[in-house]
Amino acid sequence: MENKRQKAILEIINTYAIETQDELIEKLAECGIACAQATVSRDIKRLHLVKEPNGSGYRYVVSAQHGSFDVAERLQKVLQEYGTDVDYSSNLVVFKTIPGLGAAAGAAFDSMEVEQMVGCVSGDDTVAIIMRDEVSARDFCKELSKICGKRKG
Repeated sequence: MENKRQKAILEIINTYAIETQDELIEKLAECGIACAQATVSRDIKRLHLVKEPNGSGYRYVVSAQHGSFDVAERLQKVLQEYGTDVDYSSNLVVFKTIPGLGAAAGAAFDSMEVEQMVGCVSGDDTVAIIMRDEVSARDFCKELSKICGKRKG
């Protein structure tokens, strides 16, 4: 739910001149996402949103200092630094990490919008990524292999 809400927040601030958290909460509610002010406040910090003058007042924008909220960049860092192996079988892609980082890698995969990905399950050092079919699994495995430079088979 957090990823869906944060994605909606980014879409809202790119579409509307949102000046207050209350306005943001209202727009989220219009999108069918109910949340508390504390939740929105946390999301604003995590997304590195700041208020910027817009001529008639202020509006929330992604901080130029932090660039855009780039999940793919975060995932690439996780893959390069902590990935130890990637392989696939049938419609499953198995991504191995150093011990203790499987959950972090799984969270990164969950935050991505990977076409044909059904979901993933994380363990201590392994993430099982469920794809819709074998072709999707093979293609995604190839992409992951390019990023992390590791692959069995």
